[in-house]
Amino acid sequence: MNIIYENEQFIVINKPAGMLSIPDRKQSEPSLKDRLKEKYGNIYTVHRLDKGTSGVIVFAKDEESHKQLSQLFEGRDVVKKYMGLVHGAVSPATGTIEAAIAEHPAKNGRMITHIKGKTSITDYEVLESFRLFTWVAFQIHTGRTHQIRVHMKHIGHTLFNDWEYGGDKILKGTIYTKYKQFVDNCFTVCPRCALHAKTLGFKHPRTGEEVFFESPLPNDIGQVVEKWRNYVHHKIVE
Repeated sequence: MNIIYENEQFIVINKPAGMLSIPDRKQSEPSLKDRLKEKYGNIYTVHRLDKGTSGVIVFAKDEESHKQLSQLFEGRDVVKKYMGLVHGAVSPATGTIEAAIAEHPAKNGRMITHIKGKTSITDYEVLESFRLFTWVAFQIHTGRTHQIRVHMKHIGHTLFNDWEYGGDKILKGTIYTKYKQFVDNCFTVCPRCALHAKTLGFKHPRTGEEVFFESPLPNDIGQVVEKWRNYVHHKIVE
């Protein structure tokens, strides 16, 4: 368990990809919260990260801290920054996506943009363009399930290897064998949705001081970004 910071009120963890933040309904596998409860006893959920998403997550250690932190998250008084690799050339280079999000009416666990959904706001900024893919920074001002993934699909740029929202497909119309082999290799290097929770900032529940925590980019996403960087600079496939 990679602990970034802890005190008597809360604990900040660098969650690995592939682990549930909290138990699912079926108790199908151990979650990060389960592991924390084994070590600390009472642990309180403040927010969640998707199973495939890595990065910074915070849990409270007592009821009062849980209440205070939860109010900050619900009131949007939290800085939440992510990094992700998306399909396509994103334009314009900066923007804000405001599209309400709701549960899919037929597919359990899937989300969609819908006028009757909950208000959802995502800022994005292009960090680097690789022609067919783009390395992007995000800041979310609401905490909806799958928010970044759904918003990027909404504007036509699904997250790399996000199978739930179509980001695990080779680009339609691609006929180059070498290109397909290259992308398949990237899927092998990063076998999950390429999204990382980089920064989390909030007011300390006791002192009121603003605190910020960061998680380094994990190797799988870092390696696939470097592969695309080399793809562009060295023209692996024309």
